[in-house]
Amino acid sequence: MAVFLNEQDVEQLLTMPLALAAVEAAHRQLSSGHACDVPRQRTRLPQTTLHILQGALPELDAIGYKAYTSNRSGVRFLVHLFEASSGRLRAVIEADRLGMMRTGAASGVATRCLARPDAEVLGMFGAGWQAEGHLEALAAVRALRRVKVHARHAERLAAFCRRMSERLGIDVVPLDSPEAVVRDSDIVSTVTTASTPLFSADWLSPGTHLNAAGSNSLIRRELGEDVLKRCSPIVVDSVETALREAGDLLPLLEKGRLQARSLVELGEVLCGRQPGRSTVEQITLFESQGMAVQDLAVAVRLEALARARGVGIELPYGG
Repeated sequence: MAVFLNEQDVEQLLTMPLALAAVEAAHRQLSSGHACDVPRQRTRLPQTTLHILQGALPELDAIGYKAYTSNRSGVRFLVHLFEASSGRLRAVIEADRLGMMRTGAASGVATRCLARPDAEVLGMFGAGWQAEGHLEALAAVRALRRVKVHARHAERLAAFCRRMSERLGIDVVPLDSPEAVVRDSDIVSTVTTASTPLFSADWLSPGTHLNAAGSNSLIRRELGEDVLKRCSPIVVDSVETALREAGDLLPLLEKGRLQARSLVELGEVLCGRQPGRSTVEQITLFESQGMAVQDLAVAVRLEALARARGVGIELPYGG
């Protein structure tokens, strides 16, 4: 019978090491041609938008989709996981935490293969729910000594820094100045809903690695053209998806100042088909939009853990 996992079950089972391993494996399988992914599709009404990401990981006997609705009242996520071999439903999983962790894990995987090994200072924009997973993932792949954070709401920012300092045992400090966040940082991450660029390229040090995790639609933009001109390579989770919704990249692609062929997929770097960082001076960039195969890879591991530990409830349908 299919199993249902609610948010509390996911919180009990899901760890960042699990998410990192799942996301990396998904990108390797995709790059090797052993997986498929369909870019996000949206159905829009004045009140509500339905978003669907779908894909398959045949090596894990997995096919499925994540569907979520966005409305003024909130966002609601569900992953539906099926057996690829039989079509039977395996699991239905509430996926707010799952999505937050896998989004952070994608930047963690990219940071592990693109940031300098000695990177220890992180500058971060954003102090919301997604920023928690992002910081946890980066702390898992680099020995961070100090984290500088800037966000619009001072109270939320202060609370975020206190909470993450206690959780990770790292010096996480709030800063009022975007310039101070960027200058002298080894890694700079943006996890926001910004519609205009957050910082100037002049503030970046040689050798910085950038993670841009918030620009997943045409109306969102975290990095300006001045920053993108300094980045090499520009790594994306999927070229097809980036060409549809990477708000940071699309203006330059439209103007012909950036070519699609210059974008590098994360899986290609992981599998050694494309170079990542080749010099200590390079400013590298990972643009994250999110993919179904990331969700499904995490869901497969959660289902196995849930069955092994007796977590969740059996569903009366889908068998």
